[in-house]
Amino acid sequence: MSAIRKIKRILTRQPVMEGAGVHLNRVFGYHEAPAFDPFLMLDDFRSDTPEHYLKGFPWHPHRGIETITYVLKGDVEHGDSLGNKGTISSGDVQWMTAGSGIVHQEMPKGDAKGSMHGFQLWANLPASQKMMPPKYRDITSDKIPEVHTRDGVRIKVIAGDVNGEKGPMDDVVIDPEFLDCTVPGKQTYTHDVDPGYTAFIYVIDGNGTTDGKGLGNGTLVLYGKGDYLTVTASDTPVRFLLLTGKPLKEPVAWRGPIVMNTQEELETAFQEYREGTFIKVD
Repeated sequence: MSAIRKIKRILTRQPVMEGAGVHLNRVFGYHEAPAFDPFLMLDDFRSDTPEHYLKGFPWHPHRGIETITYVLKGDVEHGDSLGNKGTISSGDVQWMTAGSGIVHQEMPKGDAKGSMHGFQLWANLPASQKMMPPKYRDITSDKIPEVHTRDGVRIKVIAGDVNGEKGPMDDVVIDPEFLDCTVPGKQTYTHDVDPGYTAFIYVIDGNGTTDGKGLGNGTLVLYGKGDYLTVTASDTPVRFLLLTGKPLKEPVAWRGPIVMNTQEELETAFQEYREGTFIKVD
């Protein structure tokens, strides 16, 4: 008999400042990461005040992780040590695999009204792939399929498979699902989840309930074990990000933008960065 997933933990976003002075809200990070394996961090950088984001994230390194940036409004300019340059805009996704090492910058520009809305997720890489060649992929909104259920639920499939519609990210080690779900008023969405996988939702608009608890904008719910989860909208629609992934169950050594398995590997990474030998790809 299948079992519903119950709430394991509820978190609310907390304001922090990162980069060159970007105001954002951290949903979970370093201290909470063990419970979210294989995910490390989720930031909510929605703002309608350009002074809060325009200083951006100048050149900085990453190793051992993947960063996934999902933009709802505005533009983010990207440049990196692989020679990639480009801009992701409303509805687009940037999926960057740092692997053995990449140096990049992300500069939010906002839209014509000064709005910059989006989210960045960090996902861990297993020990066997931490030193893989880095990769960078821009996924434009038109490449992200949208599924509509009979109950009117709309699901943008960034990664994973919903009703036979596969997201464009289908070769990721942690086998993630990354869904943007909108449930109409008074409707319930039920989603099957591999019982061994981590699963959480982050509400980005509207109100609803899950496991009998109320949900609102900025609420994150981490679920316990089970085969499926349900989310019910209030009288008006509720929109949320739904993330699942296969836990790595490996030790984590994390300092700043680099996540490895041991302190020695961390020391090596920072020493190589100081000495100019960090980048392994010509």
